[in-house]
Amino acid sequence: MAVGIRELARQASQIVEQVESTGRPALITRHGKPVAALVPIDESELEDWILSNAPEFVRARRQADAEIAGGERGRPLEEFLADVEAEDVSKRPRRSRA
Repeated sequence: MAVGIRELARQASQIVEQVESTGRPALITRHGKPVAALVPIDESELEDWILSNAPEFVRARRQADAEIAGGERGRPLEEFLADVEAEDVSKRPRRSRA
């Protein structure tokens, strides 16, 4: 289903209800060109959907895919986790001694 931006503004509740009930997305258009999509989300898959569509996650995943395709090797998980832990520790506020 394709929906113009004005129609979406006037009938948002009905369009959302239709997407929810049919499980099919609605393509949102402006001047006939696609600009967004309204998609149904299964509550049990919400976290995965958010992560897979978060711009920083998508960017990092594309960069990693390009590096692998270019022949670069990944880092061992233990090394990565140690770096994350070190970064977390460095961002913690320091306690003042009284």
